[in-house]
Amino acid sequence: MTAPSRTEAARRALALDDLALIRECEHEFFTARGPGGQHRNKTATGVRLTHPATELSVTATERRSQAMNRRIALQRLRGALRVLATPPKVRRKTGPTEASRRRRREEKKRLSAKKSARRTNFGDS
Repeated sequence: MTAPSRTEAARRALALDDLALIRECEHEFFTARGPGGQHRNKTATGVRLTHPATELSVTATERRSQAMNRRIALQRLRGALRVLATPPKVRRKTGPTEASRRRRREEKKRLSAKKSARRTNFGDS
């Protein structure tokens, strides 16, 4: 379960516009790996956004453009904040249905009759 302070911080961060949310985050740019050619391998296009209040960190390295990766990372951060801000669904305890109780009783009677039949037939030999 998440701490209430992280949940509240996530709710506050979701209320901010994109520019204010980016100002709150720590930015880290790094060289992305994978296909994309020399441009991708030489430039720091990978983006990592860390929101210190909620300790959430997201990365985006799909595009060869740092600006596009920043937009993608911001969308991912908003999605993660939404998940964190949503309260968990309360699980209510349920009991067995009447039909399942009836089936269980019938099965117990059937097994009991089978075992009783074994005992009475054992002494006849």
